[in-house]
Amino acid sequence: MAKNRWIIIAAVVLLSAVATVPAYADTLFGDNFDDGNATGWSTNGGSWSVVTDGSPAYRQSSTSANARSLAGVTSWTDYTVSARVRPIAFGASNRTVGIAARVRSSGEYYALVITGGGAIQLQRVSGGAATVLATAVAGGSTLALTVRGSALTGSVDGVPVVQAVDSAFASGRIGLLASYASVSFDDVLVDTAAPEPQPTPTTSPPPPGECRVAGTPAGFAAGTTGGAGGPTVAVDTAAELLAAIATSGPLTVCVSGTIVLPAGMYDVTSDKSILGVGATAGITGGGFNIGLPVSEVTTPPAGVVHNVIVQNLSFRNAGDDSINVQMFSHHVWLDHNDLAQGYDGLIDIKRGSSLVTVSWNHTHQHTKNMLLGHDDNNGAQDTGRLKVTYHHNWFDATPQRNPRVRFGEPVHVYNNYYFYNTDTGVACQNTAGCVVEGNYFEDVEEPITNTYAGPAGRCVARNNVFVGESGAPVCSGTVQEPSTYYSYTLDDPNTVKSVVTAGAGVGRI
Repeated sequence: MAKNRWIIIAAVVLLSAVATVPAYADTLFGDNFDDGNATGWSTNGGSWSVVTDGSPAYRQSSTSANARSLAGVTSWTDYTVSARVRPIAFGASNRTVGIAARVRSSGEYYALVITGGGAIQLQRVSGGAATVLATAVAGGSTLALTVRGSALTGSVDGVPVVQAVDSAFASGRIGLLASYASVSFDDVLVDTAAPEPQPTPTTSPPPPGECRVAGTPAGFAAGTTGGAGGPTVAVDTAAELLAAIATSGPLTVCVSGTIVLPAGMYDVTSDKSILGVGATAGITGGGFNIGLPVSEVTTPPAGVVHNVIVQNLSFRNAGDDSINVQMFSHHVWLDHNDLAQGYDGLIDIKRGSSLVTVSWNHTHQHTKNMLLGHDDNNGAQDTGRLKVTYHHNWFDATPQRNPRVRFGEPVHVYNNYYFYNTDTGVACQNTAGCVVEGNYFEDVEEPITNTYAGPAGRCVARNNVFVGESGAPVCSGTVQEPSTYYSYTLDDPNTVKSVVTAGAGVGRI
């Protein structure tokens, strides 16, 4: 039997006999696919194969099928099934990928899924039709579904996010699910150990230590303090959030849970820290505008927005940009956020904004990722500005604008992890000057280019790692050195993949 796949016979015998007796072993089943095959899995629909996805993983590549792959035995009752789940493409926003427990047949089971719209759903599937038992917004890569009696709990990266009570299915196998979506699975585990007790969720103001800015910004946003020195307010409704970000003066805004905003971008005033509490705080439907209304002035007017921190928040389904920085705004730090499935850009910076750091964010399930400089004809506002640092971000299968740059110099892109960007990584255009160093590019078609589209820019590429099917950098010209503006230390680019995937996104600060 392969060393990476095991079924503990004693535990199976025990569950077949008396489920209430303490188990001789916690682990029922595990598979990390390092042996290069999927022996023991039975498939129904789709196109399944073991591929190299950083490490070996089990991929369903079709977006035109309701696909399932099952393992285990039908006598399993109370257990937790977990897996690392990486969505690649959804056929539509209502399509799903995820894991299943107590599978009785291909049309009867409990499921914990990620939707194409970025939600987490706990489902009961009966007769092939899904009933949503609970839903939430949560970023992360490891899903876990616990079934104990009639209690069902879905967790993301170890944090419970959805719960329900249902008694339709008492036992069954486990499954990996891809409904009209392509996805990779890894590190599947089935365990009978009871989950650790979790704190009772609360919407009361968090203790001071649970809602405070973590760390300080490196790069061009150095010195940004956000709401430091002002009061702290806890919000968990749209009305509370919008009132807080519009308040004059320093303020720390602590966001709990998922807040649904109407479509649009909502203005953030100066001296704000907008912080997610825990790993499940987020915004869906709308986004943030950090900047004055658009005008054609070429010098900064009075009252430009400045000194803003957005940290530890998930953004989904924005009707426009998820975060937009514009009109000469400065000293903005966007850190440790999880952004996906927006309508336009996930993070756009434009119209003369400058002194911005974008760090430790995880972006995924989105095409037009990050824009720096919105138009080839906007040199009057942008020349000499758009000084931005991008570091330790995870550009996860985001095809383009990672970022796409116009006019800014220097734009410093260092120690980011690029994975499967099918168009471009860094595109440095229209007189912009980019220094791109110490990054890890994996399967990136055009990792670095200054001839992508429109007028050319200038770029310096050094000490980067290119693996898989990554192309060669297309770079030329001289660029101002970021070190003339600030000091920094590069991580070894060979470690960047592991460092960034372990640290980027929400709940990791």
